[in-house]
Amino acid sequence: MLDLDNFGNSHPQPMENDTLSHVQSPLSLRQNNQFKDRHIGINEPSAKIMLDALGYDSLEELIDQAVPPSIRLNQSLKLPSASSENKALAQLKEIAQQNEVFTNYIGMGYSNCITPPVIQRNILENPNWYTAYTPYQPEIAQGRLEALLNYQTMIIDLTGLEIANASLLDEGTAAAEAMTMSYGVCKNKSDKFFVDINCHPQTIAVIETRARYLDIELIIANFADFDFNTPIFGALLQYPTTHGTIYDYQGIIDQVHGQKGLVTLACDLMSLALLKSPGELNADIAVGNTQRFGVPLGYGGPHAAYFATKDQYKRQVPGRIVGVSKDVHGKPALRLALQTREQHIRRDKATSNICTAQVLLAVIASTYAVYHGQEGIKNIATTIHNLTKVLGAGLERLGYGLRSHAVFDTVTIDFADNQLVDVIREKAEAQRINFRYGQNVIGISLDETTTLEDVEKIWSIFAPSGEVDFAVEELNTSKFDLPSGFLRKTSYLTETVFNQYHSETELLRYLHRLESKDLSLTTSMIALGSCTMKLNATAEMLPITWAEFNQIHPFAPISQTKGYQVLFAQLEAWLGEITGFAGISLQPNAGSQGEYAGLQVIRKYHDSRGEGHRNICLIPESAHGTNPASAVMCGLKVVPVKCDTDGDINVEDLKAKAEKYQDTLAALMITYPSTHGVFEQGVKDICGIVHSYGGQVYLDGANMNAQVGLCRPGDFGADVCHLNLHKTFCIPHGGGGPGVGPIGVMPHLVPFLPATEGSPLTPLNKGGINADSIGMISAAPWGSASILPISWMYIAMMGSEGLTEATKVAILNANYIAHRLAPHYPILFTGKSGLVAHECIIDLRPLRKTASIEVQDVAKRLIDYGFHAPTMSWPVNGTMMIEPTESESLAELDRFCEAMISIRDEIRAIEDGKMDMEDNLLKNSPHTALSLIASDWSHPYTREEAAYPDSWTKEHKFWSAVGRIDNAWGDRNLVCSCVGMENYQ
Repeated sequence: MLDLDNFGNSHPQPMENDTLSHVQSPLSLRQNNQFKDRHIGINEPSAKIMLDALGYDSLEELIDQAVPPSIRLNQSLKLPSASSENKALAQLKEIAQQNEVFTNYIGMGYSNCITPPVIQRNILENPNWYTAYTPYQPEIAQGRLEALLNYQTMIIDLTGLEIANASLLDEGTAAAEAMTMSYGVCKNKSDKFFVDINCHPQTIAVIETRARYLDIELIIANFADFDFNTPIFGALLQYPTTHGTIYDYQGIIDQVHGQKGLVTLACDLMSLALLKSPGELNADIAVGNTQRFGVPLGYGGPHAAYFATKDQYKRQVPGRIVGVSKDVHGKPALRLALQTREQHIRRDKATSNICTAQVLLAVIASTYAVYHGQEGIKNIATTIHNLTKVLGAGLERLGYGLRSHAVFDTVTIDFADNQLVDVIREKAEAQRINFRYGQNVIGISLDETTTLEDVEKIWSIFAPSGEVDFAVEELNTSKFDLPSGFLRKTSYLTETVFNQYHSETELLRYLHRLESKDLSLTTSMIALGSCTMKLNATAEMLPITWAEFNQIHPFAPISQTKGYQVLFAQLEAWLGEITGFAGISLQPNAGSQGEYAGLQVIRKYHDSRGEGHRNICLIPESAHGTNPASAVMCGLKVVPVKCDTDGDINVEDLKAKAEKYQDTLAALMITYPSTHGVFEQGVKDICGIVHSYGGQVYLDGANMNAQVGLCRPGDFGADVCHLNLHKTFCIPHGGGGPGVGPIGVMPHLVPFLPATEGSPLTPLNKGGINADSIGMISAAPWGSASILPISWMYIAMMGSEGLTEATKVAILNANYIAHRLAPHYPILFTGKSGLVAHECIIDLRPLRKTASIEVQDVAKRLIDYGFHAPTMSWPVNGTMMIEPTESESLAELDRFCEAMISIRDEIRAIEDGKMDMEDNLLKNSPHTALSLIASDWSHPYTREEAAYPDSWTKEHKFWSAVGRIDNAWGDRNLVCSCVGMENYQ
């Protein structure tokens, strides 16, 4: 594809050392193997057609009209020249090889594991799974919803609790969510939360950050020394502890309950195959990590955290829950349950700001349990425990004193001084082995990859001479047997799904059946506004399975992760250049976490200036629902700002609110381009108003896809901004996670960024947290590190020219769709020039009066045409927000437009009285194959009109697995596990 600036009047100069001149012909560019020509779906002839339709002579002319000149970036981004796919992969491989893959026995909630190849190939590496969107349209997401229901069932079974969600972001933040949920539901009026010092240090660090502005007093102490008759609203205990010891917490739980407090157990999920479950102990909440169920270490993520609790708290559970309901034909069907808890509805009243899950990783973890079944999981857990018993007995035979014999997979050795610790560490690292080191202590955690030979190798490191003079058979391991009082007596994983797919053939077929029920980018474009479902190129995805990236423990020594440090430094520099910010933190592992981190940085900045009383956050009424939820989590009070009829921020109302709260104004949160999909002309003035009254400007970067290469938030007044790498920078959605939400900040905020190296939770490094830092907001220092190579590859292959062109084409595509649909649907908001940014909103509200058609009727009918619906009823009820992205071809854009126009004609038939207002194509959609072959067909339209509404559906038909789902019925009859599904047959 020819660089579309050739159409325009301005010709940016190529970057220094750029060997690809933008004046080359399309043929020569193709020969030069430019990746951008594969990423961007619009070629020169297509762009000419689209620009002619819009009435512009060039793409540059269109961009000049759409983007305010006052914020335009009038220079090329200073980024390396674009690399081909092969060259970029080779460059990244060189970086990856600077990482050293040691055998890790560090533990702390992270374990080596085996990802069964059938799962790696058919889920992790399968675009049918990783390019799907969040299952807001459940009829075309039944496959991943079933896998998530399996996940919830697995968690419910192993924890012994009654309800579980479909995963959270990591163990540390899950524990923090447990704390805030306990605070919300506890009735004893205490503001004190107990955290046992024996919890994982990274979890404690995250909780300290989370409690800072919530008026929660943390008591961090040893549970053995604490009087649990003290009024507390909740307690967090690790089971087993971070050092491996298993304690009987029954008495403590009873004491806390006596104070009407709640108890959360942070549990090793694999240990629960052998240990008494949290439910049996009468704990209220269980949290933890499912990483060791087949998910690679990945230097800390992404991994699916779990959260389970009692049924009485189901409406306070953070995150998402998959529930069983039924479709219009009475067939069992799955969907997200209790959706009124979602942030886009409840806003500042939401129970959490978490708007995502780790779906792809939860699917892997649940499939791991499906593949192994109860017997397999129990065998894995038993083998780990038996090897730990052997390890412990051998170490004692060598003369070492162990902290405890009541252990599952971890032994801790105490030393009189640190001199011997240093000697052993040197010997271990020479053998490419990592243990966990502390002051006068070494911890060793085993996992499913550990063999007896590995245990013997560990003994040799601890043996002074390097030689072990005893055999395994000589050891008495009985002292390490789990006490009978700790043994699990309840069953788990008894449901059919966990007991019938244990051969690879059967699992392969099961996974294929599930993926065939899901619509992903492999089927058609997914044009959701603010979600940027663009191409996730294969070359970008390949590195995440390289051992140099995915077999690194998050707390491995920095000296072993030089490749990661190079990757981080380069990606931070590139993102800083793209956004205009001085500092970048990669730690937030979701957009919601980025929002939270950014607001924490602002609060810490005000604290540092003696203005900690600043606690008012101004938020436009059109803002993302996570914005007010994040503000409340940071202890801020939300004050809404009105929008005008054009969808822009009402500047007069903003001025009035800023002046009214000038002594307490902390921040303004805005989205740019606006949530209404328009470049607001006065964004610089808006930022200036807030700054003049002492506030900071937080910019939600969800719409960064309309800015890259054209303008930079750091240049027009934003102080902090989060980026959705899982949107603008090509990390795939994975069905609703993984994600990365880094933040960028201006120079005055850099000291307050989240802590990484030098934090107390990285036990293999020395030093303390920078006093100015907000601390940890995710459990791993660099969040979901293993998927950062995706964004690195994207930027490296696109280069400055490609990134800028992608933004321009995204704006072109959105305006082309708006132009084609305008004669059929009102376009709700446009800028001063009549243009939109990278997304447009069509107004369906009039159809309610003229044809009794709701927005969801249009959404469900789109399924019959083979499309996922755009964003529904947000930011305006009764509308659709459409974002096509730069990756789609003109043919695909036209196909979508033709589907929408055809649906409008179907609605017109209702308006004209030619079709029944209740029994029509839209009200009965989506139409399933089963419904079409039913002998009784009484509808006033043909089966062909129902199933094959346009020509392309006859060539390739995506069938909805179920008919329209009754959400309300499912919420009234809530079932969130495989158990009881037979009642719906």
